[in-house]
Amino acid sequence: MKNIIILLVLFMINSLVFAQEKLAKPFSTPEIEAQVEAIMSTMTMEEKLAQITGTRIRELMVDGKLSLEKCREHIPHGIGHFCQFSTGQALAPEDLRDLVREIQQYLMTETRMKIPAIFHEEAITGFATLGATTFPQQIGIGCSWNPILVKNNTTSTRKNMRNAGATFALSPMLDLSRTAHWNRHQESYGEDAYLTSRLGVAFVKGLQGEDLKTGVAATVKHFAGYGTKNNDAKTLYEEYLMPHEACIKIAGAKSVMPSYGVYKSLPISVNPTMIDHMLRKEIGFDGLVVSDYGAINMVHRKYKQAPDYMTAGAMAINAGVDVELSSPTTFPLLPEALKKGLVTEEIINTAVKRSLTMKARLGLLAKNPKIGKEGSLDFDPLAFRKLAYEAACQSIVLLKNNGILPLKKEIKKIALVGPNAATVQGLLGDYTYQAMRAFWKSEQFDAMNPKLVTLKEGLENRLGNSIQIKHERGCDWSASLEAKIDKSGFGDSRLGKLKLLTVEGLPKPDLNKALKIALESDVIIAAVGENISLNGEGRSRKGIGLPGDQEAFVEKLLATGKPVVLILFGGRQQVIDKIEGRCAAIVNAWFPGEEGGNAIADILTGKVNPSAKLCVTYPNSQEKVEVNYQNGYSKTNPPLYSFGHGLSYTNYSYSNLKVKSRAKLIDKRISIAIDISNIGKVPGTEIVQLYVSPTDPNSTMKAIQLKGFQRVALEAGETKTLTFEVSPQQFVQYKNNSWIVEAGKYDFKIGASSTDIKEHKIINLTGDDLILPQGREVFFALSTIK
Repeated sequence: MKNIIILLVLFMINSLVFAQEKLAKPFSTPEIEAQVEAIMSTMTMEEKLAQITGTRIRELMVDGKLSLEKCREHIPHGIGHFCQFSTGQALAPEDLRDLVREIQQYLMTETRMKIPAIFHEEAITGFATLGATTFPQQIGIGCSWNPILVKNNTTSTRKNMRNAGATFALSPMLDLSRTAHWNRHQESYGEDAYLTSRLGVAFVKGLQGEDLKTGVAATVKHFAGYGTKNNDAKTLYEEYLMPHEACIKIAGAKSVMPSYGVYKSLPISVNPTMIDHMLRKEIGFDGLVVSDYGAINMVHRKYKQAPDYMTAGAMAINAGVDVELSSPTTFPLLPEALKKGLVTEEIINTAVKRSLTMKARLGLLAKNPKIGKEGSLDFDPLAFRKLAYEAACQSIVLLKNNGILPLKKEIKKIALVGPNAATVQGLLGDYTYQAMRAFWKSEQFDAMNPKLVTLKEGLENRLGNSIQIKHERGCDWSASLEAKIDKSGFGDSRLGKLKLLTVEGLPKPDLNKALKIALESDVIIAAVGENISLNGEGRSRKGIGLPGDQEAFVEKLLATGKPVVLILFGGRQQVIDKIEGRCAAIVNAWFPGEEGGNAIADILTGKVNPSAKLCVTYPNSQEKVEVNYQNGYSKTNPPLYSFGHGLSYTNYSYSNLKVKSRAKLIDKRISIAIDISNIGKVPGTEIVQLYVSPTDPNSTMKAIQLKGFQRVALEAGETKTLTFEVSPQQFVQYKNNSWIVEAGKYDFKIGASSTDIKEHKIINLTGDDLILPQGREVFFALSTIK
């Protein structure tokens, strides 16, 4: 048996390699702590409870205007948070900012403690408010494999939110999703912990900026293992906890939201093992824990783990939840729980202290806090639209191409068909402003604010009169019973009162006309897939194939003998195994955001060379199973497309792999260099992926794991050398309640996808196995390009 030693010098080693992974600063400072203690010393229990609860602006409004009488009645002692403050309104930017200022003015002048509120909102695809830039859904952004892009996007979100007076976001979503059947699949960055962690860190850094006094606090969610079975400790620690841990330790996330799920049969919102032990003690999180909307009352109402709401609230705050959102039903009962000995005043004070510390960090406890930006506001300036366009271009995956793309000059007639060809519903992911208004408010949204560019408009913008485009929907998205509101699950309590939005104002689809123009065309572009009613939180479908009659419609298009370019819109991989082999090209556009039509058109016409690669495995059946590339794929039943797959209009070669055959476990980094060449005729960007596999068949490490990646831009004929610097600590496993790095031989693989490995070499990592007493601290490989 190998000797296991505890390296007390790890801190010294790690400090040398944290150039890209500096540990986050503490939540509080002596100055903030003194300020908070002074405030709390004069607070009544009612004023304390106000700071650890939230409410909605609608409670204060009368006939569309703020009512001071309602304020005095509803929040006489102040309030901690205003929840989803902008998606609950339909206000122009200046009006939204002015409403925030008006409410803050009441709080800072009429309440005894004069403490401003935190205004929070969703930010997964940009600031969720009327008129703001709408980026592609996160599942598409995951396919960009581009942390810089993510940071740029959330930097723009930060500016918009701060300009409106918002200081807190309920984003990013860091759940790993390994089944397209999960209705929140679209909000994830995919199935891989490493990729999700890299993009999550970039998201938080862009949103929070260099200083929270001018930034927006990110909330990492949903802690942890939401949407899956999370009771296997090894998988939970190594994979599901990793994105949260990286965002906390590296990016400085100071807000965490537990999920609606359970761990070891106990709801996570009242689970001390997960919140107090794993999050606070093991990961070292020192920030604010906020509940998911209605999650605490579900402990009594749905999970039946508490006899009443009072006990549920006591269980949650004892477990480590600091703030109850959105409209509290349990924390207001804490005084009664206090009298009954179910909670202590010290525990309540700890939650209040964290809430006030967050406000201090955000600059809200300053003498004259800055609320919003003066003057006129533009939430979708040209610079932000360009970001949305670039994000869409980099998120759209070319899955298949027999040479039909980019469209050739010989093509003169295009048949543009399908339910997503000329409509905006396929552009929008869940938790966009538009989807929030449509689903939660049952309202039609304004497709001109911000302007949403359909595929038809994009093609017309790019092609002009040079190519004739004839359009007909041909079929609808689905039959009326294809999707339904899931009222039985453990989600937001508002679901029980909703109905699916129907798309109004569209002509009835004409199948015969669509087939006629298809027969007269040179190429058929079929824009199919989902819309916001078929995919998202609380929406369930019977399966994950093309909805309704769309597959049958595509079959009829294929029968014309004309080449079919299939454009897939939606928030999940949609099973197309029966038609995939007969399509000339397949493009997965996901929910591509406001510039989706222009981005898809530019990829189809060759103005943009696609670079995106799948952040998920593309299944070949609708079987309800989780798929994780790390376990290896079946040789007899492989997926339709592998994790990491994505095509380009050029070709790349990999050569001249350079890496030593031996290294020590105590080495800071292992260098792996390879030459990447563009051997085609057009410029392009290749996403180079580094995987590691154990060679020992008895190893408990997963069969293949992503340990590094890099986008490499290359002109036609150009070669660049990419060097990865990998830390042996990236191979850490969680075993027997310890973090251990095992010596042995590892196969280092560099390729274009998880199954398209171009070069590999076995490296023998020597030395005694390492136990990392402080847990995981080195997360990522470094990379350089020359």
